[in-house]
Amino acid sequence: MRAALTPLLISALLLTAGCTRIETGEVGLRVNFDKTTDPTERLPGSFNQTVIGEIITFKIQDVAVAVDDMTPLASDNSTIKDFDMTVVYNVNPTAVSELWTTKNRSFHGLSDKGDDILLMQNYVALSARNAAYKVARGYESLKMADNRPQIEQQIRENIIKTLGEEKLAEKITVSQVQVRAIAPADVIVNSANELVRAQNELKTKEVEVQTAKKEAERIAALNANAGAIGYMNAMANLKIAEGVAAGKVNTIVVPFDFKGIVNAK
Repeated sequence: MRAALTPLLISALLLTAGCTRIETGEVGLRVNFDKTTDPTERLPGSFNQTVIGEIITFKIQDVAVAVDDMTPLASDNSTIKDFDMTVVYNVNPTAVSELWTTKNRSFHGLSDKGDDILLMQNYVALSARNAAYKVARGYESLKMADNRPQIEQQIRENIIKTLGEEKLAEKITVSQVQVRAIAPADVIVNSANELVRAQNELKTKEVEVQTAKKEAERIAALNANAGAIGYMNAMANLKIAEGVAAGKVNTIVVPFDFKGIVNAK
């Protein structure tokens, strides 16, 4: 009995060693020994023999595409120094065979480890780049960062529109666009800083003018009050003189610097 099981065990081990398991987030396709591709997708969790032919795997969930070092033109005709973004998309599992066999191989990319094919990665990157250049044209360079959420949404909408025009909307789903960096041109940043400096200097001068104006008003008010004091002093002296003339005043306090004439009887 033991001798009879040995060949079966060996066959099982060989069969297991010659199998590939499709992981979650992947889809597999069989390439036959004659280099033809079986159109039936191998779904996650399935075991597929590779003794005859091979299984190639495709990452279809949350494929990230980095689109970096773009220099789009802003609405103020200045060139953005650096514009970087990441696009995340998913591929419909039932469309893997069609996309792989009918689309140009240059449309696809490879994972960092080189073990998975990233269907339509290069195509999505190109569509994203074109969308970014189009959307950026609607914003001033210094206002792009403040409008980042709107820019991300508009880029995503433009990519989806492109996919629809190419009849790929049901095969590729763009789930997210993230703009990671927006750097205006140095000349624009320097001009903005100069403008802020000039505005601050103008505000300082306006404050100085207002201060001088208030000081002039203060001096004028003091001068006006000085005239009123002189008038009141003159009226007081008149009252004293009238009192003396009427014999109602017997004593007068004379200031130490008095230079007038007093007729004392």
